[in-house]
Amino acid sequence: MGKNRFYPEEVKREVIQMKLSGEWTNKQIMEKFGIKNKTQIKTWMRWYRNGEHHRLAQPTGKQYAYGKGPDDDSEITQLRRKVTYYEMREELFGKVPRNRKEVVPEVFVEVVEAFKEQFSTKDICECFGIPRPTYYRWRGTVNREIPELHQLIINICKQLSHRIGHRKVKGILWKDYQIKVNRKTVQKVMQKYEIQCRIKVKRQKYIAGESKIVVPNLLKQNFKAEKPNQKWVTDITYLPYGPKMLYLSTIMDLYNNEVIAYKISDSQHVDFVLETLQEACNGRETHEVILHSDQGAQYTSYAFQALAKENGITTSMSRKGNCFDNAVIESFHSSLKSEEFAAQLRATLTTTIVIDKVINYMYYYNYIRPFSKLNCHSPVEYRTVAA
Repeated sequence: MGKNRFYPEEVKREVIQMKLSGEWTNKQIMEKFGIKNKTQIKTWMRWYRNGEHHRLAQPTGKQYAYGKGPDDDSEITQLRRKVTYYEMREELFGKVPRNRKEVVPEVFVEVVEAFKEQFSTKDICECFGIPRPTYYRWRGTVNREIPELHQLIINICKQLSHRIGHRKVKGILWKDYQIKVNRKTVQKVMQKYEIQCRIKVKRQKYIAGESKIVVPNLLKQNFKAEKPNQKWVTDITYLPYGPKMLYLSTIMDLYNNEVIAYKISDSQHVDFVLETLQEACNGRETHEVILHSDQGAQYTSYAFQALAKENGITTSMSRKGNCFDNAVIESFHSSLKSEEFAAQLRATLTTTIVIDKVINYMYYYNYIRPFSKLNCHSPVEYRTVAA
């Protein structure tokens, strides 16, 4: 049997007044005061209707049938008990977050260990309605030593901001630590500690029809490049996460999926993509580059085509309405949104924060994020090793 929980007299009287007002349900009252069973409320109401008001001051565990009433405790003792109870509520309740209205075991164990010199373990457990055996069971689980492999997987996921799946973690274990492990083992460990990567939202598939070709489709969904500056892809995406709409223009080298240029703007004017292209061309040999895009107005404009020709770049375009012809850059923009903005609320982000998050993600993507097709190297690392 669990131990009876202590409720101060003031709490009992407040509960009675709330019931008499008729504006509160038992469920609402139980949530407000942490009452475990509605029978407790019915008992207090019965005492009130029977005129047994003195029983509201009844300490836990006293047996009135044998003449051991509340008068046996001095007034000072009763006051000390109430003060201790409210001190614990004020001191501890804000330090133990709840998950689905249940106390989080790991945090509760930390709080008990931190305050056991100030309050007894028994009193803290009673304050939260947690049986002492449950606390000791939690403590044994929390303090259990984590296996070395598990800790290594946790560290890898934490370093990469939980943005990679178990297959890439398996690849990193082999590449960096020469540890060969089954991917299902890695998956089970990530599920156990709830460190799985964010799930990318799947787009609805559709069949796109043929369309008039503005510029020949030279890429033809062949996204493999033998060397740097051979095949580039570019696209514009929306960033609807701040107080106003922003747009991101990106150019990527298909040799190692490195983002070689990007610009952020609050308009889709043609200068927006011209600046992105100019940044990509600076300091690079571009006479053999095929630059693939969709049939957006910016890319079909005379200014864009002229700048590409001026730098010796051959342009290529997807069929109209067919996003699969430019799948790599589309996938990149999707990853940016799902990994960096999926859990964010629009109202919490300013324009400056949105821009900073994009800049930080670009650095992470180029210098840190491992790719399976690059033998778990980041794009810049792969280019450096290949060179």
